Amino acid sequence: MSRTSNRADGDIVRDFLSVADLLEEPQLAQLYAYLAQEGEATVQDVMEDLNLAQGTAYSYVNRLVDTGVVEVTQDEQPRQYAARAIDLTVTTTAGDREYTITPALIDAVGRRETDADIDTYIDRHGVAGLATALTYAVARERGEVTHRLMAEDLDISPLAAEMILQALRPVVHEHYDIEGAGAGLGELDIGDGTDDT
Repeated sequence: MSRTSNRADGDIVRDFLSVADLLEEPQLAQLYAYLAQEGEATVQDVMEDLNLAQGTAYSYVNRLVDTGVVEVTQDEQPRQYAARAIDLTVTTTAGDREYTITPALIDAVGRRETDADIDTYIDRHGVAGLATALTYAVARERGEVTHRLMAEDLDISPLAAEMILQALRPVVHEHYDIEGAGAGLGELDIGDGTDDT
């Protein structure tokens, strides 16, 4: 089940299908995350910054415009594009977990093709598992949890927890204000029991 606030049912279905495309295709997720970070960009910017061929860049941008997650912000040439805010909450079929699809989660999915640790984690735990790991990664960077606590909570190995936390660290720092919130990753590793063997 999914829901958004103040939206017609047709819009909710469209949002869900659009986001499903982003979560299934890392290249589209990467483009969406790029536009969300940049604010506005042209197709030329996309080609240069994401190292995409012209045809591919136009195809991806047009697909995202067609699905409604990207909008044209300037119609004159060169056209400017911007990511629309996504506000979609998904509940698992068992109803035991709920997670919100955010630009940070979409960014993490977009890194799947270039980061083997994220790719492996999604293969093993799905996008819902990655959303949960992202929550732990934010808490870790704020000094609120350790990789061992995450491993225990999620019933995974401490090594798997550490690997995904490290892989998600750049995503966390690009999307969340962490600096004044608590200990950094290096500080946590010193006192969290990682030296026990």
